[in-house]
Amino acid sequence: MMGCKHAADLAELPACPVETTLLLIGNKWQGLILRDLILNGTMRFKELQRSIGKVSQKVLTSNLRAMEESGIVHREVFAEVPPRVEYSLTPLGQTLKPVLDAMWNWGESYKASLGAD
Repeated sequence: MMGCKHAADLAELPACPVETTLLLIGNKWQGLILRDLILNGTMRFKELQRSIGKVSQKVLTSNLRAMEESGIVHREVFAEVPPRVEYSLTPLGQTLKPVLDAMWNWGESYKASLGAD
């Protein structure tokens, strides 16, 4: 996984590449985290929470941790009072932009097809 600290987990990943992708970014919250970090760049926790909408702190934290562990999201803590934490996409995470762009385009086409009836 391109420099990810959990590259040894390769044997635990599904054989199917689609299943692997869905495992890493396949839930609603992870997709929305990706969307917001792609659109906005670096964001603080509360900014992400406001941008995503109805997500609890616990669920957002858990998804960010999972994405950090898989090497998609970078978490940076600044030694300030109060501490400041910022999230951004890693270079590996940035490679998911075409995937999100394709999902965006498909969603737009789907909505347009519903309106064409």
